[in-house]
Amino acid sequence: MAIKSTEWIWHNGKLVPWQSATVHVLSHALHYGSSVFEGLRAYSTPTGPQIFRLQAHTRRLLDSAKIHRIEIPWSAAEIDAACKEVVVRNGLKSAYIRPLAFRGYGEVGVVPKAGHPVELAIAAWEWGAYLGPEALEKGVDVCVSSWQRVAPNTIPALAKAGGNYLSSPLVGFEARDRGFAEGIALAADGTVSEGAGENLFLVRDGVLITPPAAASILQGITRDSVMILARDLGIEVREQTLPREMMYIADEIFLTGTAAEITPVRSVDRLVVGSGSRGPMTKALQDAFFGLFSGTTADRWGWLEPLDAPPAGKRVAT
Repeated sequence: MAIKSTEWIWHNGKLVPWQSATVHVLSHALHYGSSVFEGLRAYSTPTGPQIFRLQAHTRRLLDSAKIHRIEIPWSAAEIDAACKEVVVRNGLKSAYIRPLAFRGYGEVGVVPKAGHPVELAIAAWEWGAYLGPEALEKGVDVCVSSWQRVAPNTIPALAKAGGNYLSSPLVGFEARDRGFAEGIALAADGTVSEGAGENLFLVRDGVLITPPAAASILQGITRDSVMILARDLGIEVREQTLPREMMYIADEIFLTGTAAEITPVRSVDRLVVGSGSRGPMTKALQDAFFGLFSGTTADRWGWLEPLDAPPAGKRVAT
């Protein structure tokens, strides 16, 4: 999906024009994947734009950086304020927000020396449905990929790091070449892991099931939100290992993520899931999730963050 450019990007403590937010070609992250990032959304609500689970995303950003020993020189509060500022200064009512921390220009070498520069950039732009405007209602067709997720104790799956995502295009390209909207990767043991950029849930006999953290998944914040909403609706939720064939006999399947939100799956490997359309549990969870932003679901968890923070940086002239 094309990026709709905005006016400003927050970069290393100040707002710079979109076209001026550049980095050196010898930046460490470009060569070795040493970046961590987040994807979060601001939604238009009856009380104005609000960011969904901002603090949880910032915490995961800092956790990812800690795992990879990337020392981000900004606090959680400063990052939160910068995310808000970039939405406000660009006049966005709803937005996709991308904070990115990375090792910048310093010395060449796989293992950087202490004090290697770390940069932080935060961009925001308008972005619609990740898998297409009709996907949220009609669902998508997916396939099981020949590419697997990383084995435990190889690359940390809990970190949302740039290098981790090199497998995702392989999963996605293969799926699209075969005529599917998305690919599902298996874990190293052959059990279900996740989509190229989404977590996976399935429904069987009224129970909502999702693979556990040990399946080399990214523990998604939308995934966590869906589990909380489901339990609030009285739905039994299980995190358990899933053999591949469970997807073939599931009553419902859906994908979750900040970009994908809650997207139904209508077929896996050309085998129809349930009735071949969005199932009742998926619809109920979509209603509860999107109701947070329309006001029909009470935000009892404090997930919505209004854009009323003081500025985190200064605007600079071109």
